Amino acid sequence: MSQASAAKQRPGSTRTLLKGVDGAGTVRRTVLPGGLRVVTETLPTVRSATFGIWVGVGSRDETPVLNGATHYLEHLLFKGTARRSALEISAALDAVGGEMNAFTAKENTCYYARVLDADLPLAIDVVCDMLTGSLIRTEDVEAERGVILEEMAMAEDDPGDVVHDLFAKVIYGSTPLGRPILGTQETVNGLTRDQIAGFFKRRYRPEQLVVAAAGNLDHRKVVQQVEAAFAEVLAKSAAAPAEVRRGRKPVRTSGQVEVLNRATEQAHLVLGVPGVPRHDERRWALGVLNAALGGGMSSRLFQEVREKRGLAYSVYSYSSSYADTGLFGVYAGCQPKRVEEVLRICREELAKVVAEGITEEELRRAIGQISGSTVLGMEDTGSLMNRIGKAELCYGSHLSVDDMLAKISGVTLEDVQQVARDVLGAYRPSLALIGPITDRRAAKLVDLLA
Repeated sequence: MSQASAAKQRPGSTRTLLKGVDGAGTVRRTVLPGGLRVVTETLPTVRSATFGIWVGVGSRDETPVLNGATHYLEHLLFKGTARRSALEISAALDAVGGEMNAFTAKENTCYYARVLDADLPLAIDVVCDMLTGSLIRTEDVEAERGVILEEMAMAEDDPGDVVHDLFAKVIYGSTPLGRPILGTQETVNGLTRDQIAGFFKRRYRPEQLVVAAAGNLDHRKVVQQVEAAFAEVLAKSAAAPAEVRRGRKPVRTSGQVEVLNRATEQAHLVLGVPGVPRHDERRWALGVLNAALGGGMSSRLFQEVREKRGLAYSVYSYSSSYADTGLFGVYAGCQPKRVEEVLRICREELAKVVAEGITEEELRRAIGQISGSTVLGMEDTGSLMNRIGKAELCYGSHLSVDDMLAKISGVTLEDVQQVARDVLGAYRPSLALIGPITDRRAAKLVDLLA
């Protein structure tokens, strides 16, 4: 296990964080002058490589006026640089059969490309060019505004997706974590080129970036190419490091109900509470609890809601962690007339694990499920790039697969029951619901949460 953080590493130096077998699985980190970190995992036996640049900024770092700016900027970096047009950016990767994309989350953004190992230099050149040379032109801002509004409209047509944004709003209110990643129509229509470019200049600084690559690669060559691509940026930033502040601490609520009355065929609901922060050691036990409660076809919720009673097609639980808080939720989609029954069962199952924990058999099954999915999820270079990039950005240290499996298998029945009490028992559940539900009926749902 590597606990050596980049903050303790001398700029210009390279460290081996995890040592693999015959070179496979070796993770190295180089810290460049200016604070830019380059982390790689070497896999000599594969024929592909994935290159990504992680940025420590997400929607929670926006002011209310700038809500949606991070996601807007993600779109704009694909629109052209001083060296390439938007077409040339996409054509470069298409020409070698590569895949390129990006995503924006609450606390980070990632730009990445997956290619054959021989084409890794091209992927590095294109992605680095996007991060260092994007023009962010006024005409592109205006053209992309329509695209983003269409993306928002598409998302609005999927109530199973919208209900999760509604749940975040119920738990965190008007604080940054409670606002949607895409922004709102009002904020997206109000964003100007100068606002977005200013946000880029303040936030996309070397000390906030992590370059991550995994596959059949040479760490030294990756570092050399990245250093050359960022040379001008690093020279400007070395003398003036920026203070980057996280969005204000969220206000947690409990027992809240918010209903969007829509003429949908199904009612979509999320019932849940605030969870644990990403650095909280209880996250391992909470992961096991999540698997046992609603993480698979043998889980309690799936069995009780779907298998035994046929009340829903999709029902599951999930846990999300942020820097200083988290979410734990139960989702179900059901016929509107069955909302009360589904809610009652979900409420009962949550209460049971708080009072009684889980069984030895459920513990064994949950640990096996998480362990298997953890290993299977690391079978491609894209997954590995995501793992080391996010670990470096969010934790500053890296766990080997064996270390992770040991953390999971070390969870006990007592650990699970304690985290159930600490999380599920600490708050009265809140509810987000989308469907054809009248105001009078919505008011009665509050009683089901008592």
